[in-house]
Amino acid sequence: MSGILRLPCRMASTCAHSLPASLLRSAAYVGGSWLQSSDSGTFAVLDPATGSELIQVADCGPRECREAVKAAANAFQSWKDVSSKERSVLLRKWYDLMMQNKDELAQIITAENGKPMKEALGEIVYAAGFLEWFSEEARRIYGDIISVPMKDRRALVLKQPVGVASIITPWNFPSAMITRKVGAALAAGCTVVVKPAEDTPLSALALAELAHQAGIPAGVYNVVPCSREKAPSVGEVLCTDPSVAKISFTGSTATGKILLRYAADSVKRVSMELGGHAPFIVFDSADVDKAAAGALASKFRNSGQTCVCSNRFLVQKGIHDAFVKKLSALMEKELHVGSGFDEGVTQGPLINEKAVDKVEHHVKDAVSQGAQIVAGGKRSNVGKNFYEPTLLSNVTTQMLCAKEETFGPLAPVIKFDTEEEAIAVANSANVGLAGYFYSQDPAQIWRVAEHLEVGMVGVNEGLLSSVECPFGGVKQSGLGREGSRYGIDEYLEVKYVCFGGL
Repeated sequence: MSGILRLPCRMASTCAHSLPASLLRSAAYVGGSWLQSSDSGTFAVLDPATGSELIQVADCGPRECREAVKAAANAFQSWKDVSSKERSVLLRKWYDLMMQNKDELAQIITAENGKPMKEALGEIVYAAGFLEWFSEEARRIYGDIISVPMKDRRALVLKQPVGVASIITPWNFPSAMITRKVGAALAAGCTVVVKPAEDTPLSALALAELAHQAGIPAGVYNVVPCSREKAPSVGEVLCTDPSVAKISFTGSTATGKILLRYAADSVKRVSMELGGHAPFIVFDSADVDKAAAGALASKFRNSGQTCVCSNRFLVQKGIHDAFVKKLSALMEKELHVGSGFDEGVTQGPLINEKAVDKVEHHVKDAVSQGAQIVAGGKRSNVGKNFYEPTLLSNVTTQMLCAKEETFGPLAPVIKFDTEEEAIAVANSANVGLAGYFYSQDPAQIWRVAEHLEVGMVGVNEGLLSSVECPFGGVKQSGLGREGSRYGIDEYLEVKYVCFGGL
């Protein structure tokens, strides 16, 4: 393997990074109070860069979860009648506090998630943006007046909050995935119970502290952290409690299907943002420099641990070799592995060793079937949760990395001949969250954008998330949309009112 490119790395910092005491919380937040679990149980939150323990957090179970749902249900009776202007003002205060504390919030993300500080700061600004956006959308919940043929009647449509919403969020964006859901829910007049990922509960609890400071009423925003062992029973309560009217979940497709089955018994409203397997297509007409830069940004953000990361690189044969060479050079120049707290690091750890095992398994499977390692291809010597950013060529559609979402720093390149072939491969997955392609042919751009079976398309662009735009997928990538003006509709019921005898 003498031709394999080895990427530079930075050793994980040996010094302990103190977390901001002003925002560090370890108890559940229920009904405006900080509570320990009834059995006084706790679980450890670990630094994925070193494996060391950061803090012990309250390990909530079904009992605490029901208390949180009850608190949210009680608060809903008054919160739903709070004026849209007042809800807007409170969300704006929460946004302001996030921005004032962005450095401290970013430190918490880097400590519990591992992403580099620059990315963590970017997430906080992005996360706060949802509170700002929905503080504005709260005042734009409009109904309708409908013209009817009967002269003695008038018809109108009201939009009203659905009720208590269960919010179940992942570890890869521990702040943004909360505010994207909660901002919309609170703006609509709903109350929420948040179950953060067991790997990253500290961000959710820090947001609770800021919500309290912003004056969000008791019971409107509740957080119940729990260990991996208690997650199934807590999740079941959140999806089956009669007081819960709405479920919003971001996570794996497999878990989403389990929650959907729970929700079906009481026919709850459901939003699901599930797994992705994003194609990144480079056509012969593409600007190869821009395509390689877009690929780098799309693939290696958060060390490849985002649901919209490109997972399959489909490159047309005429531009294939040039693209692989350009991407390899960019990876060598731009990507540096190490602790997220260290200066210049762009690639932090994966969330745990299981995640590293999956990347390693995908690489070994591909190589065993003839793929060639262009860069990386092995665990990093920085630590057990680190894997070198890896580029593979000569990849086929039969390899695991072309059939499954890797969720790690692996870029497999598949060569194709025709546009029709690329579209067929891209659409062969049973999921469809995001897709990307590079082309300078206007007609081709329209064709491909319309034919890709995904909820979001990046055309000559590797990063597409924005608070103003709808986020969501098709097929088994989920139900509903988040962010944008469409996101608030997920938390509103439409009521038709008929006035007669006029």
